Order: sequence, then structure tokens, then C-alpha cells
Amino acid sequence: MEAKAYLKYLRISPRKVKVVLDLIRGKDTDVAMAILKNTPKAASPELVKLLKSAIANAEHNFSMDASDLYVSECFVCPGPTLKRYMPRAKGSGDRILKRTSHVTLVVKERANKEVNA
Repeated sequence: MEAKAYLKYLRISPRKVKVVLDLIRGKDTDVAMAILKNTPKAASPELVKLLKSAIANAEHNFSMDASDLYVSECFVCPGPTLKRYMPRAKGSGDRILKRTSHVTLVVKERANKEVNA
């Protein structure tokens, strides 16, 4: 079973978000949370909230154990781009692209490994 959480219209470029997502992919949720809290990137606080939401979805909607969860998938897709203009020399203007992101984070429950003793 898996639980998902979405973050849409995040006002950070997808390239910048992808760097942080690559750090937590495949990690246990408690390790991923520690990585996000100690990563000095602008996307980190938003991804902490998203990870907490995914964990809460797993516990509340699917009755999963929070200690067995790990980040199975996480990816970012580009959202709509806001186009702005900045005045330049000789009466011209340059287009400024303010990019947005849609982030998806999926957590799954690890299969309990029984020790044969």
C-alpha cells in the first residue's frame, strides 16, 4: 500500500526542487526528515511539510505504521510559468520567467523482515 501527497504551484524552479528530492529518494521517513531539516535549500521547509502530510495520509487513511514508512517515489513536474518584463536599455524589455513546480511524494511501508533465529 502507498500513500501520496501533492504540493502544487510551489514558487520555486523545478531544477532547484529536484536537487533536494534526489537526497531523500529511497530513504526511511525519519532519515528523510532529518536530511530535509539540515539541508540549506529554499525547497527544504516546503518538502518537510509535504513529507509530514504524506506520513499523516499513510497513518490516517491506510492505517500504516509510521516507523516502517520510506520514500518510495518523489518527483517534480513544471507548473505554469509566470511571465514578467523588466525594462532594459534603449527602451527594450527582457522577459523574466518565474517558474513554478508541482511536487509528488509517495511513501510505502517496508515489508517486515523477520529474523530466523
